Amino acid sequence: MLKNKVAIITGSGRGVGRAVALKLAESGARVVVSDKDEEPAAEVVKEIHELGGNAIAFPGDVTDGDFSTSIMETAAKEFGSVDILVNNAGYTWDNLIHKMTDEQFQAMLDIHLIAPFKLTRAAAPYMRDAAKKEIANGEATYRKIVNVSSVAGVMGNVGQANYSSAKAGMIGLTKTVAKEWGPFNINCNAVAFGLIDTRLTQSKEKGETVNGVAVGIPEKVKKMFEQSIPQQRAGTAEEAAAGIFYLASPLSNYTNGQVLHINGGWYT
Repeated sequence: MLKNKVAIITGSGRGVGRAVALKLAESGARVVVSDKDEEPAAEVVKEIHELGGNAIAFPGDVTDGDFSTSIMETAAKEFGSVDILVNNAGYTWDNLIHKMTDEQFQAMLDIHLIAPFKLTRAAAPYMRDAAKKEIANGEATYRKIVNVSSVAGVMGNVGQANYSSAKAGMIGLTKTVAKEWGPFNINCNAVAFGLIDTRLTQSKEKGETVNGVAVGIPEKVKKMFEQSIPQQRAGTAEEAAAGIFYLASPLSNYTNGQVLHINGGWYT
């Protein structure tokens, strides 16, 4: 279904991003696997190659100044185009509002909102400008941008004023890009995840960190969340990736500016 399409997926060395990379590659896409850490990105590329797919690794921090332009240039140079952009990279840095620092708030805006904006803007020559030429020739090629938001961005969440604000902003960005770039056959949609099993939602007692920040959810709180979900469990990375696949595929050619809620019925 995605034969000859070129997909850039940020944060794809682990978790949902990895599942998306494998899913898109399985469907024929040539994938740019991007992660801050070089080793997991290389491992995912290896997995794709072993499955008979085509992929390259592009390690780097999405918040770095030249990241957005560099990854677009690399994708175009290596594979010839940019057809799919999945803005997935991110982490959480929680605190209550009255205790939250400026650094905490800004860090979440930087990675969850400003970086996706810069990546989208950097994609313009490869998506929007390319589409102009195609339309002038009577052609219609669909391209896709999928932004990863969260239930927290739709309904807020205690301890996540920074994360919720950034994820809500991503929904506004999504809807605006859909309106501005829709005439160029570019579909821009978002997924809003609920509780998905990743290292960001694993038991906090495991003590894992991202960028020096402890991540995870206390085990008691996680079990409480699971009990409040109609399906009584967290979603898997593969289930989350399936929603992104739909929005990145031709199945969604007339779906634009929408937020797909993937949460087991937690929020409807």
